[in-house]
Amino acid sequence: MLIIPAIDLKDGRCVRLRQGDLQAETIYSDDPSSMAVQWERRGAQMLHLVDLNGAVEGQPKNMAGIEAIVKAVSIPVQVGGGVRDLEIIRRYLDGGVRRVVLGTAALRDRGLLERACSLYPSRILVGLDARNGKVAVQGWTSQSETLATDLLQSLAEFALAGVIYTDIARDGMLQGPNLAALREIAARSSMPVIASGGITKAEDIQAIKSLGPRIEGAIVGKALYDGKLDLKAALAAAS
Repeated sequence: MLIIPAIDLKDGRCVRLRQGDLQAETIYSDDPSSMAVQWERRGAQMLHLVDLNGAVEGQPKNMAGIEAIVKAVSIPVQVGGGVRDLEIIRRYLDGGVRRVVLGTAALRDRGLLERACSLYPSRILVGLDARNGKVAVQGWTSQSETLATDLLQSLAEFALAGVIYTDIARDGMLQGPNLAALREIAARSSMPVIASGGITKAEDIQAIKSLGPRIEGAIVGKALYDGKLDLKAALAAAS
């Protein structure tokens, strides 16, 4: 199982939020590229980059910072946040990004999802970002009435790399993942699942791994930055 450190970019800096609240940020670095290099040196197998400004505003705002990270590391990088059209997807993938994450667009623009998966099979991920079981969009600032499980079921026909399931209530709270929700998503999914939100200790990673072979990886953020979880310990738990 992959352990994937998260680098969230806001206004050009590496930050972490609580439950996606842009006003509840902690700044960890003014140089996201150096942070990416640190995670690679410590053994990270992949990085998860999010353009927080882009997620809310609907178009990439930290693309220069993301492109600098891609050039600075040799490990695969996946990117989300503000990806709403094919040109942005093409620019990221042609620029060295391994996989692109669609969130809002996956719910609101099925034509884009279909075209992206057709052109780039197994290089598109869908972010299932759920609050009380329902999908949130636009950087988690807008709540839909669509259940995450229903959205997941509707994705089976697409040539996706997988889905990322995030329980928003757990994100950045250091209170552990929502294992019950993850178990349901893994059981219903026909594709790989990446867990995200609330992972705090090695035991959380072991518990996620125990949910079965459908779980491909776990995205870890605040626990790594705050020193609650050591990356080496996380990698050991995953292996």
